[in-house]
Amino acid sequence: MPSATPRLSELDLRILSGYARGMTLEVIARENDLSERTVRRRIRQASDALGVNTGIEAVVTAVRRGLI
Repeated sequence: MPSATPRLSELDLRILSGYARGMTLEVIARENDLSERTVRRRIRQASDALGVNTGIEAVVTAVRRGLI
């Protein structure tokens, strides 16, 4: 796991925060005026930036690092 704090956009952090609260991709998309496909892509990109493999791991890592 990378030690440097990755740069995640405000949107990425909002998406991960919603995901952490158990919001569906549909709700996250609607609240951020995005498509579900875009939400999935942003979660995947955030996961890559955090050095993890899944959206759930991205949420856990972001929480542990104090990002969300």
